[in-house]
Amino acid sequence: MTARAQGFAAGLVVGMMLAGGYALARAAMPGEAQPGVKSTSTVVLENDKVRVKDVTFPPGVLDTGMHTHDLAHVGVILTKGSLVFTDPDGKAETVAFEAGSVGFRGANATHQVANPGPGPMRVIEVELK
Repeated sequence: MTARAQGFAAGLVVGMMLAGGYALARAAMPGEAQPGVKSTSTVVLENDKVRVKDVTFPPGVLDTGMHTHDLAHVGVILTKGSLVFTDPDGKAETVAFEAGSVGFRGANATHQVANPGPGPMRVIEVELK
């Protein structure tokens, strides 16, 4: 097994989430919003059992917009930082993560996600079909 495949396999054991389009024009100062800058989501593996995405949240108070995850999913945090999860009722929760943290959300989870930190947050999201 290649080092890349081993790293990917290790990443499947850990977790967190998300999606969007990406255009990082400049580095953000902590807490500074950047209009037009969004998260990226790239499908890196898909079969009849799972869809695996590599998601990056750029720094600054940016969000993904309200969205619903149709599938249950496991998220693997690759970089240390915090994410703010806001539910449809406006309740926001800031969660601090260490690299290697793992999380799970059931199907039909609706929220928006923002990265208030000074650096990008990267997550491997494993959707269970």
